[in-house]
Amino acid sequence: MRAWIVDRPGPIKSRPLQLVELPDPHPAPGQVRLRVLTCGVCRTDLHLLEGDLPPRRAGVVPGHEVVGVVDEIGEGSSRFRLGDHVGVPWLARTDGSCRFCRRGDENLCESPTFTGWDVNGGYADYCCVDQRFGYGLPGGFDEIATAPLLCAGIIGYRALLATAVRPGGALGIYGFGGSAHLTAQVALHLGMRVHVLTRGAANRGLAAALGVDSVGSADDTPPEPLDGAILFAPAGGLVPVALRALDRGGTLAIAGIWLSDIPVLNYDSELFLERRLRSVTANTRADGEAFLALAGRLGVRPTTHEYDLTRADQALADLAAGAFDGAAVLRVTLIR
Repeated sequence: MRAWIVDRPGPIKSRPLQLVELPDPHPAPGQVRLRVLTCGVCRTDLHLLEGDLPPRRAGVVPGHEVVGVVDEIGEGSSRFRLGDHVGVPWLARTDGSCRFCRRGDENLCESPTFTGWDVNGGYADYCCVDQRFGYGLPGGFDEIATAPLLCAGIIGYRALLATAVRPGGALGIYGFGGSAHLTAQVALHLGMRVHVLTRGAANRGLAAALGVDSVGSADDTPPEPLDGAILFAPAGGLVPVALRALDRGGTLAIAGIWLSDIPVLNYDSELFLERRLRSVTANTRADGEAFLALAGRLGVRPTTHEYDLTRADQALADLAAGAFDGAAVLRVTLIR
């Protein structure tokens, strides 16, 4: 099969992603194999390529927003049938036995496995998934529009919950890429006032087109104190900026898996009055099921830019350069 692998992590201009031929995979017991239809291009993939996230295995195939069709079933697998459409997310497996898994916080599992980091992901013709961690997809769905929901959408939803902003409250969004523009739609549907603070004219234009309440640059002061905020940009320097914008008791949730260093915070102006700073770590399967159901009900739809699988390296270079708004999605056309 065709597959992109992370050869040697480095700057995107050094071509750390290589297109190779690999043997077709076959599902292990409890798994199914998917013929990949589409795979979203996530900023986490870029962090992996550039070494912000050190690869956990040599030659790993990235991609963890995978939409595919079941074409082979492993021994003991009964949840999905041949021909079913399945989504593959970032969380590939948990140990199920650590204290976090036992209490329902599997996103904090002590021995997790992640798609496209520990196990091969969807930048390929085929991908295998543990049947317990795949998401069944309904008939008639759009495979391009669905891919970004499987990570960008889910993690944004968990971050939104972490802010604890109520309907009618003011939410700040710092950075406005693939995840943020989905989260903004959910927040608006739930009756929140949404203030977007981001660099890049295209991103600001997309935010305005979605009907948010205000749009400004990342270091601007929003027009009202924020009940909560989400930092999607991987820029630690924005943490004190966002904290200062919070109202008393507000929460800043950091949605990314990687963040540059945070400057020393001033307790009085940035944390006092019960302002809170918290990270968001992966997601649970329950988060994913809840978000996908909510997105379907509300009609949440990503702005997408389609690339052929053979242009995955260009899609990531364009992501690094901020060349598009919304999300990039790889279209995989299997050649036989």
